[in-house]
Amino acid sequence: MDIKKDRVVTIDYSLRDEAGKLLDSSEGGEPLIYLHGNENIIPGLEKHLEGKNPGDSVTCTVPAAEAYGERDESLVFKVSRKDFGEGVEVAAGMQFEAHGEEGAQIVTVVNVNGDEVTIDANHPLAGENLHFDVKVLNVRDATEEELEHGHVHFAGGCSDCGDGCDCGDEGCDCGDDCDCEE
Repeated sequence: MDIKKDRVVTIDYSLRDEAGKLLDSSEGGEPLIYLHGNENIIPGLEKHLEGKNPGDSVTCTVPAAEAYGERDESLVFKVSRKDFGEGVEVAAGMQFEAHGEEGAQIVTVVNVNGDEVTIDANHPLAGENLHFDVKVLNVRDATEEELEHGHVHFAGGCSDCGDGCDCGDEGCDCGDDCDCEE
């Protein structure tokens, strides 16, 4: 069965930057399982995986524009230290989750100068061309529930969909009105 929209895909992968530094890998851990064509992984990688079958290997470079986008210097700006709340330690290199019009995003503290904090709201990999080595392990049709929710469900509930989904006794909190049951 080949990879196409609305199929559940299982892959092993490694991700490297332009210098060849390993950034992420499924080696030694669980493979990545996602619903193809539903914005669950970066679009450039989806494009390279389209039409592949279990057992296929893909080595590809995904340009920044098809990964996490180009850097946007307007997303580097200054805020007041008090915006982080009372008693919160703020130092360069720290990352926080911020919520805005586009949903949750990670912001990185670039500099702290007295009460002024410079933050960068670009994705940490924005502006980077990404190099992937991928092996397709499995492809299956998605269930109706997976299609409805837009992400993969495992036996007993839905997966970590990347939107804070954490299925437990109370169900899914991914914001997709899932009725997952453990």
